[in-house]
Amino acid sequence: MYAIIETGGKQYRVERDDIIDVELLEAEKGQPVEFKNVLFFNDGKNVKVGSPYIAKAVVKGELLMESKGPKVISFKYKQRKGVRRKVGHRQKYHRVKIIEITG
Repeated sequence: MYAIIETGGKQYRVERDDIIDVELLEAEKGQPVEFKNVLFFNDGKNVKVGSPYIAKAVVKGELLMESKGPKVISFKYKQRKGVRRKVGHRQKYHRVKIIEITG
C-alpha cells in the first residue's frame, strides 16, 4: 500500500513506516501531522487517482525532528574587475515518519 502526497510544492511517494524530509511545517516535535493533499492511492487491489486530490484520503505522520540539508555554495566572479562574492545556504527540513495511510 502506498500513496503519493503533495506538500511544500513537492510530491512524495510514501508507504507505512517511511521517513521523509519535507519543507518546514507548522508543528512541534512529536506532534501528529496530516497530509490531505493525496494525489494517488494504491492498496494492492484498488487504485484511486485524484483530480487533483482524492476527497477522503489522508496520510498521517509524526514529526520526528528538524534537520538541515547539504550546504550549497554560490560563487560569483567577474574577470579582471576584482569582484568576488561567496554565498552559502543550508535548507531546513522537518523529518516525518509515516504512520497510517487511509484512502
